[in-house]
Amino acid sequence: MTEHSGIDCRIALVTGAAGGIGTAVVRALASRGAVVAAVDKDPAGLADLVEKSAADGLKAVAFPTDITDSTRIEETVERIESELGPIDLLVNAAGVMRSGSLVDMTDADWRAIFSTNLDGLFHSSRAVAARMRERGAGAIVTIASNAGRIPRMQMAAYGASKAAASLFTKSLGLELAEHGIRCNVVSPGSTDTEMLRSLWTTESGRQSTIDGSADAYRTGIPLRRIAEPGDIADAVVFLASDRARHITMQDLCVDGGAVLGV
Repeated sequence: MTEHSGIDCRIALVTGAAGGIGTAVVRALASRGAVVAAVDKDPAGLADLVEKSAADGLKAVAFPTDITDSTRIEETVERIESELGPIDLLVNAAGVMRSGSLVDMTDADWRAIFSTNLDGLFHSSRAVAARMRERGAGAIVTIASNAGRIPRMQMAAYGASKAAASLFTKSLGLELAEHGIRCNVVSPGSTDTEMLRSLWTTESGRQSTIDGSADAYRTGIPLRRIAEPGDIADAVVFLASDRARHITMQDLCVDGGAVLGV
């Protein structure tokens, strides 16, 4: 792979690219010289991302795709490699969250979470990893969540999907290690994105997240701040770079200490 200002990839594929963390990852990689294939099921969001990136001299190419459809993601990966070149890095940033009591959750809500957070992860990783294995090089980083590390009220399905995503990625890393491919996880805590803000029902939502809630058995954030998407992107860039060349099957928690190191 060609080294570009600290990131050792020429072509990167980022799923969930139109989301808050996904967009930050796209821009962080592109600013270090990578050409980024931006994948999301939101064409308008991708178009906005590509336009703003181009205005800043960054190269991102939109590939609208629903990763829950295995046929479509296979076709998209083939198209990316044909049009841009071999994929050096896959960042699985696509994810959905629906909160609520587990016993009141509908089948549709459950499937919506797992179809993206786990099925989509499998489809994207399988399509890219098969090609990386043939070349004997590459890196994969999955965005999970600190909700996959400890029980959270109203978050059973989301937390379970992210715990599964972490173990899936580590297992994939074990299978691919002999081919020189590293697979790691970044687990964000509360990050200033639309997903987090949708949980705030009052003006005190931000401060309540920082403070935690004894009634909900939720710790606060010891560093006393909400993460910015760029904080998560920086962790991804590190794990994708040659500085992490001997790191694989690890889960880096970026949550300001919210789960107390668990």
